[in-house]
Amino acid sequence: MVTVPGFLLRRLYVKRSLRKSGQGFEFQLRNRLGSGYAHGMQPLKIDGVEAPLDRTRFVLEDRETTFSDISRENTFTLALNKTIGVRVDDFHLEPGPHRIEMGFDVPGLGALRFDFTDVAGDG
Repeated sequence: MVTVPGFLLRRLYVKRSLRKSGQGFEFQLRNRLGSGYAHGMQPLKIDGVEAPLDRTRFVLEDRETTFSDISRENTFTLALNKTIGVRVDDFHLEPGPHRIEMGFDVPGLGALRFDFTDVAGDG
């Protein structure tokens, strides 16, 4: 099975896009690697603490997809050169830098993970 190194996947994160929002936070991803789809999401980790899948969602053009809704029957596609938001509800970020870990399951590649560190701006 082919593996994709974390340093390449880290390029998905839009630098300085981490923002506090409402009762949670959000950030952006931009696919510069190639079109693909996920058939499963792993819990987002913030400084080692998992965010529930049902409180984490993709936001694309006024359409929201909760991580818990993504499955083999309901895949999620991130087209090449598209920017998408990721929002986590009910998760307070303290001031300072935060390490975010993200993972997803891709057909033919298996589980892919990457992380990034950023300081949250005010939304």
